[in-house]
Amino acid sequence: MRPPQSRTYAPTAPEAATWADVLVHHQLLHTAVSAPNGQWLVQDTPEARVQVLDGPTAMVNLAAEIQHRLRTTRNRTR
Repeated sequence: MRPPQSRTYAPTAPEAATWADVLVHHQLLHTAVSAPNGQWLVQDTPEARVQVLDGPTAMVNLAAEIQHRLRTTRNRTR
């Protein structure tokens, strides 16, 4: 597997919102809500503790972490 490419820019709020929508739509997160101060409130399952992410970069990093976990799991089962 190739190493991830380096970013040349910081993630934007709309990019983070798009990733949050994708993660919730595919049921990889229960909920992801943008707070007025730029933070993100996310929850893995309805019973899980709410996590506070500090801005768009943290939201995009969470999406990358979830993708990596999914790809690693899939590769192990092959």
